[in-house]
Amino acid sequence: MKPLPGIVEMSAHEQSLVLPNDEYNQQLIANVHPPDWVNPEPSGRYNIVVIGAGTAGLITAVVAASLGAKVALIEKHLMGGDCLNVGCVPSKGVIRAARAWADLRRAKEFGLEIPAGVTYDFGAVMARMRKLRARISHNDSAHRYTKLGVDIYIGNGHFVGNDRIHVAGPSGDRTLTFAKAAICTGARASAPPTPGLQEAGYLTNETVFSLTELPQRIGVIGAGPIGCEFAQSFARFGSQVYLVEAAHGIMPNEDRDAAEIIEQQIARDGVKLLCCGKHLQVEKTEGGKRLTVGSHGSQYDVTVDELLVAVGRTPNVEGIGLETAGVAYDKNGITVNGRLQTTNPRIFAAGDVCSRYKFTHAADAMAQIVIQNALFPHPFGLGYANVDSLIMPWCTFTEPEVAHVGMYEQEAQGKGFEVETYTYKLDEVDRAILDGEDEGFARVHIAKGTDTILGATIVAHHAGEMIGEFAVAMKAGAGAKTIAATIHPYPTQAEVNKKVVNLWRKAHFTQSTKDLLLKLFAWMRR
Repeated sequence: MKPLPGIVEMSAHEQSLVLPNDEYNQQLIANVHPPDWVNPEPSGRYNIVVIGAGTAGLITAVVAASLGAKVALIEKHLMGGDCLNVGCVPSKGVIRAARAWADLRRAKEFGLEIPAGVTYDFGAVMARMRKLRARISHNDSAHRYTKLGVDIYIGNGHFVGNDRIHVAGPSGDRTLTFAKAAICTGARASAPPTPGLQEAGYLTNETVFSLTELPQRIGVIGAGPIGCEFAQSFARFGSQVYLVEAAHGIMPNEDRDAAEIIEQQIARDGVKLLCCGKHLQVEKTEGGKRLTVGSHGSQYDVTVDELLVAVGRTPNVEGIGLETAGVAYDKNGITVNGRLQTTNPRIFAAGDVCSRYKFTHAADAMAQIVIQNALFPHPFGLGYANVDSLIMPWCTFTEPEVAHVGMYEQEAQGKGFEVETYTYKLDEVDRAILDGEDEGFARVHIAKGTDTILGATIVAHHAGEMIGEFAVAMKAGAGAKTIAATIHPYPTQAEVNKKVVNLWRKAHFTQSTKDLLLKLFAWMRR
């Protein structure tokens, strides 16, 4: 592998995340890991020092600085973290291209004739992704954050005391002292203990974006959100995709009806699902990477060109001196209380390193809590903020998308709620029918005897855009009555939100109420 110029201090693995060495990745590196960066000399104690410049770290640093705090931000690799470099941003670029190609192949459904021989260029797809990622990277750049008042340190930061962090960087070592600190080191892709996997080699979300040629055959291990998104996209481009999952079906943590719709769709796209997978083994051969696995009583023996592992995330807790700082952690990450305070009261944590919600927007929300609790301690500031109060929506960006907020029905019942569940299908929503996107539904869970929304799931092509209405209602303490009384523009797919809560309203229009109204209207006719 030819090293990228000027960043030889990166490990071979780190450099592999920003291949190929083209103009777009050079622009990315210039923004988020400037080769000529010189760390500043510390000038006194910082109000807060942040380790890790992913979403949680960036938000913590920039908001604190905007409030007037003296802030240092340490990043040993790429500013922007997973989201910008190997997560949300590049994946959605690839997903969008795959959707465009899938739409083109559906053209006849809309009365359109596409000339024979029309094809795509996978290399151009990936180049577009890199171009857009580089463009967005300015928002997370070292130079921009410096202009916003944050001292940026490129290098490996580790605690050397209760209030000190040592930074070992290419431009020299620095020791920073702090009143408060925030650990925002994120998480990395996990790998299962599959026999032969390490020897055969594999891709993760951290390395898959360096591909420039489409694998003709690819195995995806793990049918959670990441695995399903990639499996569908590669299948749409024409790869033969084998999706291996130990549990039954796909997306085992999701609403089962929602997961079933996605399972049927990715099968139509060409994904071969090997669920309830048992005794998976991998072997490197001359022809590729051989997978043997049992699925539903059958034994499969397939050879692929690439393997993509998508089985979860491992918190980054190593090498930052947590023991020295008195910060407790376990396999799930750093131990925090509801205020996101660690076992060292000076030190907080936010994002994937301590959260069960491995989402960019969750890291953003947690950063806001850290700022409030670290810089404005009760009773002098705004009062304590608590992570347990967050209303957390999320979305899997398959097509259709699956979005959710709040509790699932079984979860709510387990917490003692009597639940009323209502479902409205998209094949009864005019805009979804006209768009040719009528496979899906909206489902809402409401506490019996009230209009309190406990949770909601939407399966639709723009579910991620639509779930926000339920999230806002839940955050504001507004119930089903509020959504039912809200005017939605026609025709839109978001009308399904109103239609599903109207089912609840109709269900509570009792026969006794109807009888009373009949008597009232009869009296009015006199």
